[in-house]
Amino acid sequence: MIKLYSFVLLLLCCYTANAQNDIVVKGTVIDINTQLPLELATVYFTTVRDSTVIEYTTTDKNGFFSLNIKKYDKPVFLKVNYIGYQTYLEEHKGLTESKDFGKIYLLESVNALNNVVVKNEAPPITIKKDTLEFNANSFKVRPDSNVETLLKQLPGFDVNNDGKVTVNGREVTQFLVNGKTFFDKDGAIALKNLPAEIIKKVQVSDFKTKKEELSKQESTSDYSSINLTIDEKKNKGYFGKILGGYGSDERYESSLMMNFFNNKQKISVLASSNNINSTGFSMDDVFDNMGGGRNSNGRNANNSSASTSKGITQSNLAGINYSDDWSEELAAMGSYNFSNSNTTNNSKANQISFLPKGNILTASDATTRNENTGNKANFELEYKISPTMRLVVVPKLNLTQSDNTSNSTSFSEDENGQALNQSSSESNSKNENTNFSNGINFNKTFEKEARNFSVVFNNNNTKSDGNVLNRSETIFYQGDKPNDERNQNSKNNVTTDSYTVDLEYTEPITDSLRIRFGSDFDWEKTVNDKNTFNYNASTDSYSDLDLSLTNYISSRQNSISPKFGITWQKRKFTLNLNSQTSIIDYDNHSLYLNKATDLNKKYVLPFGNLQLRYKFSRSKNLTFRYDYSNALPTATQLLPVIDLSNPLNSIIGNPNLNPIEKNSVSVNFRNFDFRTRSGYSVFAKTDYYNNDVVTTSVYDDSGKRNTTYANISGTYTTSVGANWNQSVKKDASVLRYGLALNSSYSFDKGFTNAVMYEARSIGIIPKVYLSYEYGDVITIAPSYDLSYNETKYKNYSREATSNVIHKINLQTTTYWPANLIFGNDFGYTYNSNISDDFKKDFFLWNTSLSYGFFDKKMYLKVKVYDVLNQNQSATRTISATSIRDEENTVLKRYLMFSVAYKIGNFAAKEKRGGRREREM
Repeated sequence: MIKLYSFVLLLLCCYTANAQNDIVVKGTVIDINTQLPLELATVYFTTVRDSTVIEYTTTDKNGFFSLNIKKYDKPVFLKVNYIGYQTYLEEHKGLTESKDFGKIYLLESVNALNNVVVKNEAPPITIKKDTLEFNANSFKVRPDSNVETLLKQLPGFDVNNDGKVTVNGREVTQFLVNGKTFFDKDGAIALKNLPAEIIKKVQVSDFKTKKEELSKQESTSDYSSINLTIDEKKNKGYFGKILGGYGSDERYESSLMMNFFNNKQKISVLASSNNINSTGFSMDDVFDNMGGGRNSNGRNANNSSASTSKGITQSNLAGINYSDDWSEELAAMGSYNFSNSNTTNNSKANQISFLPKGNILTASDATTRNENTGNKANFELEYKISPTMRLVVVPKLNLTQSDNTSNSTSFSEDENGQALNQSSSESNSKNENTNFSNGINFNKTFEKEARNFSVVFNNNNTKSDGNVLNRSETIFYQGDKPNDERNQNSKNNVTTDSYTVDLEYTEPITDSLRIRFGSDFDWEKTVNDKNTFNYNASTDSYSDLDLSLTNYISSRQNSISPKFGITWQKRKFTLNLNSQTSIIDYDNHSLYLNKATDLNKKYVLPFGNLQLRYKFSRSKNLTFRYDYSNALPTATQLLPVIDLSNPLNSIIGNPNLNPIEKNSVSVNFRNFDFRTRSGYSVFAKTDYYNNDVVTTSVYDDSGKRNTTYANISGTYTTSVGANWNQSVKKDASVLRYGLALNSSYSFDKGFTNAVMYEARSIGIIPKVYLSYEYGDVITIAPSYDLSYNETKYKNYSREATSNVIHKINLQTTTYWPANLIFGNDFGYTYNSNISDDFKKDFFLWNTSLSYGFFDKKMYLKVKVYDVLNQNQSATRTISATSIRDEENTVLKRYLMFSVAYKIGNFAAKEKRGGRREREM
């Protein structure tokens, strides 16, 4: 480790020494007619010989630019590009000394359109009206890199270990390839498997729903969308990768990915099988499917210290993706995925349940095996009926099967060591689920700009059939309650059907003011039919109906929701205001213990939201949003049907519950300076609840709970966060660093033993990260983050509890000597307050060494997972009513040998390295 940090110090010293060869060029870009400065114009230098991009920047609000460039003694072009203007071009014999170019005048193109670049040659960055576009050829990556690696080179982009992508602080939730879905919109498959060399442009825009997209409305989302456009020269041919590996402890991995592109027609096939906890299809170039480190699943929602998911999973996956334009009017895309996973896990847990007086301590363990099989098919048709009418149909079918077995035991005692209860159970559950959903979007535009009519229809139909065999025994040590012994077969059939229609008409009042009006129509029905049979020894069958565990529940909800909205859009700001009133018929019915109960209610509930976006400049904006909404309690929460399925917790509904009222306020501010390649974002959000539905529990002497539901007002959650990042490049060296802070505060209330408790929780997660790249030689990326959680209680025997988790990670990859790739992921996790029954800290070190043959088409690789054999999964979960420490089975050290072969052939292939690309 000391040698590694010494090497980093040496590189930084070399990095500083290179500054002596730098020069500074600057100037100001101005509109020749208006004499006004042009903000965010792209200024860049290229070589005269082959147009290689040497360096680039963008102008600030005053039209000013400044570039630190390494001296260059060969002819260069100075180029300035701005949407709607003719490209400025000026040749120089070289860049050998600092220079002030003064005022550079641009002439507006006579035929310029809103989203057209006049010059054929694309600048590194183009900023259009609502889209940020990066020319992929201007950013250098290794020839065998994937799209994720390319995105990491782009200014303002961040890709964390979870695979989450943010651009200028805004999370990306949709990834498209040539405007179409590639397997899934989350982008995991596209980012990890598409080669960077085929990408021509990376386009970033605000995420829009299909309705907003078709009607050309402004986005109301706070998320981003990325569209990857394929280079026309590489849009006809095939490429792919085959991988196979086998190692110690019978560990194995295999995968296949093939893509067939024929202009607009694209077909992709994938398959994968492994038993190393990789359940998706997102391989890292260095570690393939190996988890941990850069392939980490990320921290879970409870800020645990787990390095992997629970248990060890064997998974199989196969899929196909298709997209094509069948005609100029009809485009189609679809995908099919088959998945099968089998997970085994041994777990143990210690839990403290809080009471107003005293606590209950529960120790439990379980052995589980879960098998899940899925078949998922998606299809999308987009039909341009006429220049003013478009129709989009999106049907989806999902079939899943599960087969789960579990053996578990638990023992509870009070804080004085007095036994309360003990239980053991063996169960096997099988479930079949069929889900069909469909979305139909129709949109009609009119001759008058912004006038629009849309119809959106959605249906969702689900049928689930479950069969559970359960044998259990629960012993009560206090009171005169009899022990609970069960040997039962439960059959549960659930059907849910929902249909919605959204009608909306938009009318422009002025060029900047539009009104919208329409109505939503919703219909939903759910039927839950549960039958439980006790074992009959005389017939050796499950034939005796147990009425206490048998029930029939149906719920129907119909609503009509007229709505009205206003959009006011100016050059600097956009205001959206929407209001809606839902008139709801809510009918619930139950049949339990031969008693029928009908609970019919009518509601008139208001909804509304306001969103204001203010653009200080093209890269600096502020968003304020307020939402008011209501939600109805579920049928289970309302109906007085006792759920006795858990011998230690009986639950009954409360028919007097009121709708949940929620107020949400959020503020987001983002600023990114392309000239300095640095940016920051700040956000804050608060959710405040009236009539929130919470559980209330009363414990008896044996620790058994009797639970119902109640409305509580005055609970809230608040989150505040900020992040800052910057990239610096000098010659072959690229340094990226950043800071992030996420924090939360929540106030919860409820009832335990008829006493109201309060829980105030605070969470703080600061993070610092850095990465350094030196050409194609080495990449070093250290990071540190801390997670602090504290909860203070009122009216509990415990006043407060807290937990601190430290995580340190160091990722290194070397690409020298040629054809040799050596990767290491080294992490350390420390969990401060986990109970003494669990180890508080562990190291996780993964290493990989590979060598390329046949022009790097084939790689032989040896990998070691968990070199130190210390991996563990120990978590602490702090809630308003309990503390739970849990440990699960994890993968331990294994050695694996693998071989990967890349296949590719394009009809008019031109290597990305044909001219020297630019690295950010």
